[in-house]
Amino acid sequence: MQEVKPNKKPLLFYWLIALLILFTLNTFVFPSALKSQVQDVDYGTFMDMMNEKEIGSVMVNTDEIVFTDKSGDNVYSTGNLNDPQLVDRLYESGAEFDKEVVKEMNPILYYFISLIIPIALMIFVSRWLSKKMLNKMGNNPTMMQFGMGSGSNAAKVYVKSDNGIKFSDVAGEEEAKELLKEIVEYLHEPKRYTEIGATLPKGALLVGPPGTGKTLLAKAVAGEANVPFFSISGSEFVQMFVGMGAAKVRDLFKQAKEKAPCIVFIDEIDTIGKKRDGQIGGNDEREQTLNQLLTEMDGFDGNNGVVILAATNRPESLDPALLRPGRFDRRIPVELPDLQGRIDILKVHGAKVKTSGNVDYAAIAKAAAGASGAELANIVNEAALRAVRQGRDKVQQQDLMESVEVVIAGYQKKNKILSDKEKLIVSYHEVGHALVAALQTQSAPVQKITIIPRTSGALGYTMQVEDGEHYLMTKTEIENKIATFTGGRVAEEIVFKDITTGASNDIEQATKLARAMVSRFGMADEFGMVAMENVTNQYLGGDTTLSCSNETQTKIDQLVVDIVNKQYEKATQLIKDNLDKLHEIAEYLYKNETITGEEFMQILYKKKEAVDNSDEPTVYTE
Repeated sequence: MQEVKPNKKPLLFYWLIALLILFTLNTFVFPSALKSQVQDVDYGTFMDMMNEKEIGSVMVNTDEIVFTDKSGDNVYSTGNLNDPQLVDRLYESGAEFDKEVVKEMNPILYYFISLIIPIALMIFVSRWLSKKMLNKMGNNPTMMQFGMGSGSNAAKVYVKSDNGIKFSDVAGEEEAKELLKEIVEYLHEPKRYTEIGATLPKGALLVGPPGTGKTLLAKAVAGEANVPFFSISGSEFVQMFVGMGAAKVRDLFKQAKEKAPCIVFIDEIDTIGKKRDGQIGGNDEREQTLNQLLTEMDGFDGNNGVVILAATNRPESLDPALLRPGRFDRRIPVELPDLQGRIDILKVHGAKVKTSGNVDYAAIAKAAAGASGAELANIVNEAALRAVRQGRDKVQQQDLMESVEVVIAGYQKKNKILSDKEKLIVSYHEVGHALVAALQTQSAPVQKITIIPRTSGALGYTMQVEDGEHYLMTKTEIENKIATFTGGRVAEEIVFKDITTGASNDIEQATKLARAMVSRFGMADEFGMVAMENVTNQYLGGDTTLSCSNETQTKIDQLVVDIVNKQYEKATQLIKDNLDKLHEIAEYLYKNETITGEEFMQILYKKKEAVDNSDEPTVYTE
């Protein structure tokens, strides 16, 4: 869709034009109008008038003679021919000699030209500008007073375009596209639905985490339907003065009705659509804006071709009146893509860059588990940038794998050099994670181990990649995950007889999982299937709030400690039983800085000779 940009000439531009017109009039027009009209005549005419005694006043200059007739209404000018007898003849003709001959303009005409015309011109320009601004602002005079209105905060209008965004440009959200295709079909062939008595859903609410393609889907609907597309953010309705946001809503729906059939897309609708609490002294402006939105959605027929699409990351915060049938009839989830969805998204964005023929998008999709569509697009772009930095004209598999790590852990920090002791500690720490993960059942395979510092602050990390898509986690899997988190600290304690601060993130993640087991998942025998925590903002990090007494909270804390300690003991036993492998793999990692999953498994399950005769590890560094 092509965006239609409104004329954004500021008010100062028009006032400058008015001042320029006034300057031109005062400089060139008014002086000539105010100046006396002097007629040029020849010397013979002057002599004839003098002989006939028709000259009233006369002024003789060195090279010019200026005179009037007897009535004084007309002023004449002629050249001075240096006549010695001229003064005498003028005296005899009855002419009066003056220092200066001036024809005064009529006072009424003078004030009309110098004062009335400029004032009238300024009033005309001012009224014209006011009318022009009011038309832009939907004829709302209160908005004019504060210099606001549609202007820079107006909805972006996208006109029909054959080369706009289509459903083929959106991958990984097949269910959402299926639900939206019906809206497109209705806009194309409304008679099919009206003949049977069906009405088009007035609105569809797109909900999901950030970066999943909600805005892109809305544009794709407009592109497929080939209709005008109005796009505006919910924050643009929020104004300083009460009533201005509601005026914006009225103006938006007025424009939509004029261009029907069309699509109106309101992004981040939770900004104005939050639940009304009814408290005195609340946000009256936001509530008035919401009320106006509800009124406008009720005010048009479902068959007039205006479809309202909205997107939000916080559906639980929306007012129930906004979500009822007749307003937003459909709630369309736009979730994080699954494995096949990630593959499709990578292919869509990979088609926009030059790639080598052996790129395995499935492997990249597995490594990028939990990534959104925006993050996957960023992975492809980072891979292209890395290929350019490496002096290649095509993106290779290694570029994509490295870009996954960039998105997960940040860029390699080249200027951060660890001491030999710290490097050795980090090596044992990361191998401790990998060793515990590999020695447990129902754990994701180890993909890579590295001790290269990253810009995220990590001094190293261990990457585990699931073989397939994973939606549910058993109690055993969660416990294994906790044990894996503790493996790094266990390795430090066993080898160095001391512990470091490097396990801070591991501790946080292990504690979070253990607490979820007790308070949310019902995996504690003491409480059974009782929820002790409520999750809010599930699409924005999943904040939790406790809903239990202080005594129960104390019991929860103790259970969390017991779970983590139990898994810590399990990790300790696993590492002690395979201490020789810990030393062997840590030494190899210390030397090479990076170990692939295959190399790790070779060292763990094969004789050392087999490893020594194998190829050198592939280390991707920049």
